[in-house]
Amino acid sequence: MIRFTQLTLARAAKILIEQANLQIHPGQKIGLTGANGSGKSSLFALLRGELHAESGDLDLPDTWVIAHVSQDTPALQQPALAFTLDGDKRLRAIEHELELATAANDGHRVGELHAQLGEIDGYSAQARAAELLHGLGFSDADFAKAVAAFSGGWRVRLNLAQALMSRSDLLLLDEPTNHLDLDAVIWLEGWLKSYPGTLLLISHDRDFLDAVTTHIAHIENRGIKLYTGSYSDFERQRAAHLAVQQAMFDKQQRERTHLESFIERFRAKATKAHQAQSRIKALARMEDISAAHVDSPFSFSFREPANAPDPLLDIRHASVGYGPQPLLSDINLAVRSGERIGLLGRNGAGKSTLIKLLAGEIQPLSGTRSEGKGLAIGYFAQHQLEQLRPEESPLQHMLRLSPDTREQELRDFLGTFDFRNEAALTPCGPFSGGEKSRLALALLIWQRPNLLLLDEPTNHLDMDMRHALNLALQGYQGGVVLVSHDRSLLSTTCDSFMVVADGKAQVFDGDLNDYRDWLNQQRLQQASINPDKIERRQQREQTAQERQVRLAQRRPIIKELEKLDQQLPKWQAEKTELDQQLADAALYEAAQRDKLQTLLKRQCELSNLIDEAEERWLNLHETLAELDAGG
Repeated sequence: MIRFTQLTLARAAKILIEQANLQIHPGQKIGLTGANGSGKSSLFALLRGELHAESGDLDLPDTWVIAHVSQDTPALQQPALAFTLDGDKRLRAIEHELELATAANDGHRVGELHAQLGEIDGYSAQARAAELLHGLGFSDADFAKAVAAFSGGWRVRLNLAQALMSRSDLLLLDEPTNHLDLDAVIWLEGWLKSYPGTLLLISHDRDFLDAVTTHIAHIENRGIKLYTGSYSDFERQRAAHLAVQQAMFDKQQRERTHLESFIERFRAKATKAHQAQSRIKALARMEDISAAHVDSPFSFSFREPANAPDPLLDIRHASVGYGPQPLLSDINLAVRSGERIGLLGRNGAGKSTLIKLLAGEIQPLSGTRSEGKGLAIGYFAQHQLEQLRPEESPLQHMLRLSPDTREQELRDFLGTFDFRNEAALTPCGPFSGGEKSRLALALLIWQRPNLLLLDEPTNHLDMDMRHALNLALQGYQGGVVLVSHDRSLLSTTCDSFMVVADGKAQVFDGDLNDYRDWLNQQRLQQASINPDKIERRQQREQTAQERQVRLAQRRPIIKELEKLDQQLPKWQAEKTELDQQLADAALYEAAQRDKLQTLLKRQCELSNLIDEAEERWLNLHETLAELDAGG
């Protein structure tokens, strides 16, 4: 169990958490939420031993193995598969000892080590590592590539694979979906559901939190409160709490009325029954979500576009790429005002390339790209953040865009993105990723685009800002093309989807649940697996999972037994020496009275310690025997 008792945590002289009390039980999957800067990452640093509490206590079992995703992505020449296997420290230690024993021709030790490999499923380690890499989007050909050959985002995936490979009791994941596409997010979700250890997860993806977590630990006003249930359950509970305050309640009702108007408007113009029902349900769900975010510092909306050509943009029989061989071919896409299109597909399939074609950043290799008269594109991608001027403040950026606008009007607008007072005048160079994303969005929205091209706009944004963006998009009158791994944003924003795969961009007739099913079918087809093999594989996976659970249960018991085996002989030797001293008659003379009392007290302490340890030793062996019998 992890226990915080009256814990106070600070960073750079700022108190983040004050006198917090919290208990986390083995096997719980807890989402850690709170505003940016509230202390989530600092709490992870505390658990990893990289930060110390100002006061109070943190109790963490010293036998637990803690895994986390390293922030370092070194340019190693080590193959990706071997790098992933390094996450299993126990496996690597046994393999190293086996090399030494083999070199020393110690047959007995070699036999013992092979038995240990069998006990920890060491012979299937490469298969497990390959499964992790496949799930995170790597191909078989990638396994032998050097880590240095991958880009930064793919190295982050390798770090994640290495963390998942660990035989951990506690897994700490800080925004694990940031560098993943939707396919990998869905796979990771399934893997974490079956993870037998304790999970602490920081994420701003509410659908991911809903699918994985059993509890939410929310940091607010320097305190931590534990809620039972999914993230949606937490939002409902928090909304009920906020609604107690009348002002918050009134704002909730206004937000609800606003959202209901979106639902009715969409219902009236929907053309696809299946897609319409999916969108209506997603929008209706936002009513509860809004209630939990009524105290958000963000409240912006898109300004009405100056005009709306029809179509806004028309692509016909286009191919696009970065060399003579096109990445995507025969693209046909007309984007009209009010149309909202989500692009689905794996990383590297061509979604960002298609967005760049729509934005005019690259030209088609063949075919046509035709702009409507008066087209005004608002394009958001991560590289836009690099175009911000680090020495200039948010207000200076706005004045560059609109020098004739009154400064107070610009400051009021920036305030809706939480750039208030001094924050509006501070150079943006030291801003966090989330603050830079907010500023880039503010600059984009001010320019009144009639076509929005959004490539992963929610990276670095917290829950409040994501929700505010979602609400703003509901009221936006122009066209939208969206790439995102945030399913909540996709489901509530998009009326239709296109799948980018196998060199094509084609209309997908379905919602995100249908896309998940389509992905599963694709995996089965690629693996050429028949139903009998599927069933056998599922049985093997279930057996392996049960074995992993038993190993996770055995591990702390074995570690405790090892400690007892080391400690008991020391106590017994000390007691034997005491017994010999106490047999000396001279010790019972009046002059030796204080020494006698000290030795007798220690003899009693040792007797109790030995009795308790021996009883604990027996109980632990009985527990092990029961676990082995169950296996």
